[in-house]
Amino acid sequence: MRIPLRESPYNAWADRLVALALVVAAVAFVMWLSDVDPDPRGHGTHEKLGMEPCGWARQWDMPCPTCGVTTAATHLVHLQPVAAFAVQPFGASLALGGLWVAAVALWSLLRGESFLVRVASWPYGTILVITVLLLLGSWGYRAATW
Repeated sequence: MRIPLRESPYNAWADRLVALALVVAAVAFVMWLSDVDPDPRGHGTHEKLGMEPCGWARQWDMPCPTCGVTTAATHLVHLQPVAAFAVQPFGASLALGGLWVAAVALWSLLRGESFLVRVASWPYGTILVITVLLLLGSWGYRAATW
């Protein structure tokens, strides 16, 4: 949907600022994750970033719903998409989705289009259902491969 920025119902500066913030955040996350090697266990990469080990896994001896998300994102940043999806399909999808949103934001910035109008037109109900089903399915997959 091509909506010129000047025709957007949103404040042009706020629109541009939100798009720019998303692009900067995506670049920062890619740079942050590119300095870390994915944990070969398929989980625990977040510990290399200074975070605590997962309390859920210690308490219940099973993966938490987001187990392996950071590892999958790190695999994706290292251009290993097959490994990313093999480790944690939800995490790989989440990372790809974030990169896609950042690419849409950059595209909107470069073309002088309204990022917020574009985002407002997305089917949020469908996105939510797919996200929840993917999260639950990936959790089941991780539990089966734990």
